[in-house]
Amino acid sequence: MCKHKEHNCIGKDELLDKTKTNIAKYGLQVITVSGSNYLPSFAYSIGLFETYQQPEIICFGLPTELGHAIINDVAALMKNGEAIKAYTNYDNIFNSGKAEFLPVDERNIDDYFGAALNYYTTTTFPALQLVWTDRNKRFPWEDDFEETFLYDQPLLDRNAAFKFREAKDLGIFTTRQWLELDQPILTVFHDSDGEWQFLTGDQMPEDIRLVALEQMVLRDPTLNAAFNLDYGYTLDREFVGGEWTRTKLEDE
Repeated sequence: MCKHKEHNCIGKDELLDKTKTNIAKYGLQVITVSGSNYLPSFAYSIGLFETYQQPEIICFGLPTELGHAIINDVAALMKNGEAIKAYTNYDNIFNSGKAEFLPVDERNIDDYFGAALNYYTTTTFPALQLVWTDRNKRFPWEDDFEETFLYDQPLLDRNAAFKFREAKDLGIFTTRQWLELDQPILTVFHDSDGEWQFLTGDQMPEDIRLVALEQMVLRDPTLNAAFNLDYGYTLDREFVGGEWTRTKLEDE
């Protein structure tokens, strides 16, 4: 797990109180998270499982106001008695284009549903990801999906063992100590130019090696925790399995 700011500016307890109030009044609370140059925006629901006994909904890559409105529209369908089904095309959600819902792998819940986990505490809830089509009405898994939108929607029904949005064969920098001496990675840099560095902390310039990103995760799955590390940030830990601390790099 990483130390990081909550998705909302208000405190955790205040958000919980607001969530309880809105669920009692409207049937749900919608959480919106702004995107960055690296990470897509997303919005998700809290309360649909409790109110309608249907999965919580998450969607990515839309302007925050639109994401909020779309989830409210899906909640309205549930309120009217419609059961939302996975792997089914819907043409009544967007004015143009289609939508489909994918079941969220439970290994991806912790990454995106922080406020929902805080609300449900010991209750396990299902979730569906609403996926939208490009301007040619193609889904991300279909041939010729527009490349400009390719990384706007991480598909949460898959890739739980490799969560990075980059290609598995992306070349990244690590150290000879990790490759040859099995020393642990204690620091991860995501440079402002997009380069990744996975370092043991005792390396010298001559110790740097180039390997595929997937190789790092296959050997140490805990490095998946860096998948949402934004440009210009670093993660540090004291040992494998230890808590990561996220820090913004000073501008050069």
